[in-house]
Amino acid sequence: MAAEYMIRQLTSEDEPILWEALYQGLHRAGGDASPSREVLRRPEFARYVEGWGREGDRGFIASDTESHQLLGAVWYREPAMGMTPELLFVVAPGQRKRGIGAALLTQWVRTNPEQSEISMRVDVSNPAVRLYERFGFRVVEDREGFVTLRRDA
Repeated sequence: MAAEYMIRQLTSEDEPILWEALYQGLHRAGGDASPSREVLRRPEFARYVEGWGREGDRGFIASDTESHQLLGAVWYREPAMGMTPELLFVVAPGQRKRGIGAALLTQWVRTNPEQSEISMRVDVSNPAVRLYERFGFRVVEDREGFVTLRRDA
């Protein structure tokens, strides 16, 4: 029997949870080998989590209703002027293909209907791209490990 989960809005107290989610996302991106957790402190990764809770930070977490274990998260930070917004999206290993990713993305789109353009640091073949396409996003640019998706808001 599959464990039940709940989705809630992220708060400023959730920075430690996001560090773990970021690590899980990097682990998946890196293949079978587990990267050192020290990699999280590199500026190109730390910028997604460090100091979480500032103005414009928003997102959701999915956790097991009994154990409160992290199952997935989707989060966003306001980009620098002129940059395409990046949406970070992670479903924990062993929890994929259970509808958690779709539930998180549904919550994101319902709460942020104006979000019509996002960038993801993934290969175009990443299953997350297909999930975004189910929500009306389409790939408009694929460049050097970044995929930009857009949808009509």
